[in-house]
Amino acid sequence: MPSAFTHAFIAIPWGKTFFGKEMPPRFWLLAVLCSILPDIDVFSFHFRTGYGGLFWHRGFTHSLLFAFLLSLAVVWAGFREDHPAYSPRWKLWLFFFLLSCSHGILDALTGRAYGVALFSPFDTTRYSFPWAPIKISPLGLKSFFSPWGKEVILSEIRWVWIPFLLLWAGVRGIRWLKSRDLSRPAKEVPS
Repeated sequence: MPSAFTHAFIAIPWGKTFFGKEMPPRFWLLAVLCSILPDIDVFSFHFRTGYGGLFWHRGFTHSLLFAFLLSLAVVWAGFREDHPAYSPRWKLWLFFFLLSCSHGILDALTGRAYGVALFSPFDTTRYSFPWAPIKISPLGLKSFFSPWGKEVILSEIRWVWIPFLLLWAGVRGIRWLKSRDLSRPAKEVPS
């Protein structure tokens, strides 16, 4: 799995890409929560629930159904009232759904060690991509601040952080160019 830092990080450039306006702090807090909450199942290691079970790591909480339910709950609880700073609820739901889905997708890019039960509970097959460029993050702070942790963060910067920053910068550039075109007066066409 990528580190919690990387899961949390993508919420920011993706949120800024998805929404062209300033969003309130509540939005950013809930975005980070949606990006890291699927890893709540790491407690399965402590409770020894058994590999491959519904609530084992990379199981149900990494599924598309969990992402669907989590995004519904976040929009319902966090954005009940209409507010000019908020986007339409369907767009908020779509953003939080895709962000929550990204957790499982990124985990599937870390190798075939566990795989990800993307379709749980209907199908408990664990899927991994054949190409796994992201190194698996160690658990625990002590392990993270080690040579292995350094390799992990460097692979995450290369394969996740830089592409998401480039996406955000590209979209921001396109929005800037469009705003410049709209602010220029239209040229008169000679008759």
